[in-house]
Amino acid sequence: MSSKLKQHDTIKNTSVKDITVTCADSTPLAASLFSPACPAKAAIMIGPATGIKRQFYSAFATYLSEQGFGVITFDNRGIGGSVNGSVKQSDASLVTWGEQDMPAVLETLKIHFPNVPYFLVGHSAGGQLLGLMYNVHDLTAFCNFGSSSGSLRNMRKSYLLKAHFFMNFYIPVSNLLFGHTKSQWVGMGEPLPKKVARQWQKWCNGKGYVKTGFGSDVNQHHYDTIQIPSKWLLANDDDIANIHNVHDMISVFPNMEAEVEELDPLAHNVKEIGHMKFFSRKCQHLWPKVTDYFNQYV
Repeated sequence: MSSKLKQHDTIKNTSVKDITVTCADSTPLAASLFSPACPAKAAIMIGPATGIKRQFYSAFATYLSEQGFGVITFDNRGIGGSVNGSVKQSDASLVTWGEQDMPAVLETLKIHFPNVPYFLVGHSAGGQLLGLMYNVHDLTAFCNFGSSSGSLRNMRKSYLLKAHFFMNFYIPVSNLLFGHTKSQWVGMGEPLPKKVARQWQKWCNGKGYVKTGFGSDVNQHHYDTIQIPSKWLLANDDDIANIHNVHDMISVFPNMEAEVEELDPLAHNVKEIGHMKFFSRKCQHLWPKVTDYFNQYV
């Protein structure tokens, strides 16, 4: 694993550098490194949701850095700055994101911030896939937001038709017509490589998300050996990561300590949180829920 510095900027005592992370299979990933003004007390990798670019997490990463944490954000292969050629040509899958991309990012984080505790903040897929990381046991703890099995069978009736349309009609038709899924046309993030979208569809039609792929898509994993502490945040207005799907995902980690906290937007004086807006500046008063949790282990 290696990293290459590209440019430098400073935001509120936080040094920000765009870097390149090189995976074990030589695939380059676009990433950004956020360094605090003082020596980092710990370091955090932010695992992005499916099809979400790293820039979406910049405000949150800056906040974490201002709290004394070193932080890395990244684009999974086939997404944003990590598209090599065209999305249609990408061979990326959810499995390669977990087996190749996420471990390489953690190794890069360790190079830049050696000998400190390491944490993961997982958003949706970023928390679902951590059990595929060969180096997951190097993490001290993790905190997920909106990470769940995404199982269609647990969706609220008001969202079920939309979810089935996207997963079981839009994805296969888009893959057939365009060679990838044009998620951006329906407000579902960046264009998705076809294998990513195909696995997403398959796993959301099952139970336990990635567990659906055990023995087929997934030949080796570490979910059953993960024992590190974890906190699972969700919003009660999230149509995807509802409480049933969060517990469905947690069940894939049979030996893990899990704390679950459900957030009510009205109780926190925001109009909505949903699946995405926890990382918005409008919800920055909720961000100490992450740092307070990690500070227990620093």
